[in-house]
Amino acid sequence: MAPFVIGRPASGEYGEYFDRYVVRVPESDILAVLGSQKKEFTTLLSTVGKDQEGYRYAEGKWSIRQVVGHVIDAERVFGYRAVCIARGETTPLPSFDENPYAEAAGSDDVPLAELLMEFRSIRESHELMFRHFPPQAWQRMGHAGGSPATPRAIAYIMAGHARHHAAVLAERYPVRK
Repeated sequence: MAPFVIGRPASGEYGEYFDRYVVRVPESDILAVLGSQKKEFTTLLSTVGKDQEGYRYAEGKWSIRQVVGHVIDAERVFGYRAVCIARGETTPLPSFDENPYAEAAGSDDVPLAELLMEFRSIRESHELMFRHFPPQAWQRMGHAGGSPATPRAIAYIMAGHARHHAAVLAERYPVRK
């Protein structure tokens, strides 16, 4: 039996808003991308000194810790959506507003090293979850945040979202690639 190929999501598998994340992942092996991002994200932020963890590039913008906290929150939401839809949930799943989540998270009170450990842990959990989805689950259609969604699309969105924030961190914050 040939190994199952997950494949890239079609545009109808996710809402238009999420295309900005899916296009950031041109690779075809989404599981490899999800796995490699644990190290990439940690490496990117390894040069941030403790005195820089609260840095904001402009008034009203998130600190480095808050950006990482947001990525963690989004990972959890995306993972929950993926497992619900993979298991056949037909109830539309809610959206989430990242700004109140970031405000309530308290990420500025958590050392960056611990936030990165949390990111690696939640990502590892999602990697295992995705690896254990049966082939038919990847293209199961559900709805999340008012848009269609498949677990396959959510995996690409998850990876693209992390890449988006890594790019923002590299461009606007005191981190080195």
